[in-house]
Amino acid sequence: MLISVAVSDGILITPTNSCLGLLDPARIAKLDSRGNHVSGDKPSKEVFLHTAFYETRARTGAVVHLHSPFATAISCQSAIDPDDCIKPITPYVVMRVGRVKRLPYVKPGDPAMGTMIHALKGAVSAVLLANHGPVVAGPDLRSAVFAAEELEETAKLMHILKNVPHNVLDEAQIEDLRKTFSH
Repeated sequence: MLISVAVSDGILITPTNSCLGLLDPARIAKLDSRGNHVSGDKPSKEVFLHTAFYETRARTGAVVHLHSPFATAISCQSAIDPDDCIKPITPYVVMRVGRVKRLPYVKPGDPAMGTMIHALKGAVSAVLLANHGPVVAGPDLRSAVFAAEELEETAKLMHILKNVPHNVLDEAQIEDLRKTFSH
């Protein structure tokens, strides 16, 4: 898991090859407001993903990137709609996550990740990196983590329901949720 949080004078981000259970707070990487490494260990090679969300979504206060199994499995599927790859099975995925785009595969750490996020112009708060995993932005760390969990649970439901006729929320229901809970 890779986590970043916006602070008044930059970004705190977990360092490369870190394990959250063993993470020493003194080793957390700090970037200045321009994305330059200021202190702590070397930031993750995927820092471009994080800075791109902060630069394109004014409400972003935290970004979470996972390699969670069900969302990553969805990211590997060739038959999904890349513009809307997580189906609105429950109201909570609409309320907490919104529409999720799958971005084309690029190798981990490629600056093109940031370029692809910039190209979305803040239109989504979550993406699936093809054959890699989800990245979710939120107004704060708690919201970003809850949204990442909701995305993973919905991906799990999609897997469970893949061979079973099932309902998804229709456009009117989705729009009602968006108006009521403005994502």
